Amino acid sequence: MDKSGLLRLLEKRGFSKLILSAFEKVDRADFVPDKYKRWAYQDTSLSIGYKQTISQPSTIAMMLELSKLEPGQKVFEAGFGSGYVLALLSKIVGEKGEVYGSEILEPLYNKAFLSMDDYLNVKIFHRDGKLGLIEYAPFDRILVSAACYEPPRTLLHQLKDKGIFVVPVGPELGCVLTSFKREKDSFKVLDFKPGYAFVPFI
Repeated sequence: MDKSGLLRLLEKRGFSKLILSAFEKVDRADFVPDKYKRWAYQDTSLSIGYKQTISQPSTIAMMLELSKLEPGQKVFEAGFGSGYVLALLSKIVGEKGEVYGSEILEPLYNKAFLSMDDYLNVKIFHRDGKLGLIEYAPFDRILVSAACYEPPRTLLHQLKDKGIFVVPVGPELGCVLTSFKREKDSFKVLDFKPGYAFVPFI
């Protein structure tokens, strides 16, 4: 499958024009190791080394859809891995938006740092994603791109009121993509999609 084929697949699955536009503008091949580039546009996860993966495009699109993203928002991704989702977020929130990311694995952080030159509204940090980025909080949206048995409370409390948090909840091979909305000091489940697989959050 080539890039246009991937875009047609995502369009058939009903993802929004804002999300489809981001996938069109960002080249997944830029975030895939050289030996896997020929599969860059397949709807499948690929290894990026260090027991981590770049998630399959349709899974990422679902996370973005559940996030109900809008231009101009401030967004944080915990565990950004290759940096691909950060690049997509950059295009969705636009020049007036802000995107932040943290990655605990230094080799992945270093590789992503080199890929972020063209994404001027993205700031990344080498640190434990479970701690969030308190100095930049609160955020309109927070995404966790790895499996958690329960949403990290520290991250939930770095959301703005009415903000949305999206996280794969459960074991690696049986995750439920879940979105939560903050309402003052409580958190309400907005939506959930079962049947996903993610590497564990470290």
